[in-house]
Amino acid sequence: MFLRPLQKALVTAAMLLATSCTTVAETDIAPLAEAQSFDILIDNGLIVDGSGAAPYVGDVAIRGDRIVAVSPEIAGNARRVIDARGLAVAPGFINMLSWAADSLIADGAGESDIRQGVTLEVFGEGRSEAPLTDKAAQTEESGQGDIRYPVSWRSLDEYFDFIEKRGIAPNIATFVGATTVRVNTLGYDDIDPDPAQLDAMRTMVQEAMDDGAMGVGSSLIYAPASYADTPELIALATESARCGGMYISHMRNESDHVLEAIDELIEISEKSGGPAEIYHLKQAGKDNWGKLDAIIAKVEAARANGQRITANMYTYTAGSTGLDAAMPTWVQEGGYAQWKKRLQDPAIRKRVLAEMSGKPDGWENLFYHAGPDKMMLVGFKNDKLKPLTGKTLAEVAAMRGTSPAETAIDLVIEDGSRVQVVYFLMDEENVARQTALPWMAFGSDAGAQAPRGVFLKSSTHPRAYGNFARLLGKYVREEQRTSLADAVRRLTSMPASHLGLKDRGSLAAGRYADVVVFDPATIADTGTYAEPQQFAVGMHHVIVNGQPVLRNGEMTGARPGRAVRGPGWKKCPPR
Repeated sequence: MFLRPLQKALVTAAMLLATSCTTVAETDIAPLAEAQSFDILIDNGLIVDGSGAAPYVGDVAIRGDRIVAVSPEIAGNARRVIDARGLAVAPGFINMLSWAADSLIADGAGESDIRQGVTLEVFGEGRSEAPLTDKAAQTEESGQGDIRYPVSWRSLDEYFDFIEKRGIAPNIATFVGATTVRVNTLGYDDIDPDPAQLDAMRTMVQEAMDDGAMGVGSSLIYAPASYADTPELIALATESARCGGMYISHMRNESDHVLEAIDELIEISEKSGGPAEIYHLKQAGKDNWGKLDAIIAKVEAARANGQRITANMYTYTAGSTGLDAAMPTWVQEGGYAQWKKRLQDPAIRKRVLAEMSGKPDGWENLFYHAGPDKMMLVGFKNDKLKPLTGKTLAEVAAMRGTSPAETAIDLVIEDGSRVQVVYFLMDEENVARQTALPWMAFGSDAGAQAPRGVFLKSSTHPRAYGNFARLLGKYVREEQRTSLADAVRRLTSMPASHLGLKDRGSLAAGRYADVVVFDPATIADTGTYAEPQQFAVGMHHVIVNGQPVLRNGEMTGARPGRAVRGPGWKKCPPR
C-alpha cells in the first residue's frame, strides 16, 4: 500500500510539475516507522502543509479530532484509508469574511463552502450575532428575509452554544461587530457617545472577547457605522487588542478616498496597539483602478514600520451589497423605517436623487461607481418583487418608465429592505495582482448555502459557491499568479496565525484535524453571475475535527463543526 521513499520522491516531482508548484526541495521529515492505529490515514497525497514550504508526497494520520502524524511514510493500521494519489492534501481553508451565520441556521451543511474546502467560517463584518439587547434582538428578527428564526440568545457565549447544539458541518468564529455594539448603546442615530456610553461600548467589546470573539469588526460605509468617528473606533479596538484580538474593517471608503481610508485603518491599529486587516480590498470604480500601486505601498510601508497590516479579498470583479450603498447615509439615519419615511417625502427624495446622480462627496456612492447597467438585482424580501431577480437596475427602470435612481428608491420602499445587488466595480488585472500579495488572505463575503430549499427564493453572487476554488483554479493553476504552496499558506496558516489560533491552519501533529483533499488539476468554480448557484468542482474529501463531512465528493451528513474561540477566551483582563 505504501510507496517507498524513492518512488514517492519521483511522484512528488511529477505532481509539482503538473500543478505548477514550487520546485521540489529535500525534506527533513523522517518516515514514522513505528506501527500505530489511526481512525483515518490519508495515503500518498501531495502534502501542502500550510507553511508555504515545497509540497511533498506523504501521509497524514488522524486519531479522534487531531492530526497525530504527517510524514513521507506512515506505518500503521487505520479504520479508514483515503487513497490520495494524484491529489493535494492541505489544512482546511479559512473564510475570513463569511455571512454564513443565517445560512447555517437554515441548513447546517454549509455545502457551497464545504465543497471548496472551507472548514472555518469567520463572521463579524460590522454586525455580529451578539451581544444583543432585547430591543436589538427584536430589530434583528423583524429585519429577517427568506431565512427566519427566533433570536433567542443575547451573549456571544449563548450564540455559540445555540449554533453548536443546532449542528453545523464547518467550524465558525466571529469578530464582535462595532455596529452591533453601537446600536446596542446608541441606536441608529448620527450621534457621538458620551463618556459613559463609550465606556459601556468598551465593556461590551471586552465581554465579547472574553466569550471568544476574534477582535472588533467594522463596516464604515453603511449607516449607522459611518457615524462612528476615528477615536470611537480606536477605543473599541484598544479593548480588542488588550485581549489579544485584531481590528478588521470594511473601510470608510474603497473608491475615491481609499488611500485616506487606509490611513485611518493604520492609525486605528497604531493607536490601539493591535494589528488590523482590510476587508475585501478593492479599488471600486474605473476612476480608481490606477490606485493599486499606492495602496500596496501604504500597506507595505506600515508593515516595514512594524505594524501587522493585512488584507483579504474575494476573487471576482463584482461586489455585492444593498441599495443602501447607492444612497447617502444621512437619509438612512434612524434605521429602515425612518429611511423609508424620508424617501417618501418629495423634497428629501429630490435631494437624494441629486446626490445619487453626482460624484460622491463624503460617502461611498456605488450607484455612481457602477452605473445602473452594472447593478444586478439579486435579493428581494417582497415576494411580488422576486420576478425582478437577475435583472439590472437599468432594465427594471426601463420596464417601469422611471429613471434608474428613482427606481432604486422605489424598490427600497416597496421591498421593505435595502435590496441585495451585485455591483460590477473592479478591474480584472487588479484582482489577479492582489491574489499574489504575500499578506493577502481570502473571504467570500457570502453565505454558505446550496441550490435547494429556502436558498432558491433569491439569487446570490457566484463567490458564495466559487471564491476559493476560483483562486486555486484560475489564479494558481491557469494564470500561475502564485504557487499552490503559497496560496494554501494564505488560505490556512496565515489567517489562523492572525486570528491567534495556534492549533488550526496547518498539517502538523497535535493540530485539529481540519483537512482537505482536492485535485489541483481540476479544482475550479463553475457558477456565473447569471447562474451563480452551482457547486465548485475538484474537492474530493473534507474532514472537520476528525470527521469526514465530504467523502469522495459527496456530503456525509456529519455535523462536527464547533465554535472556535479567540485568544481572549475566558482570560481577557476585566476592565
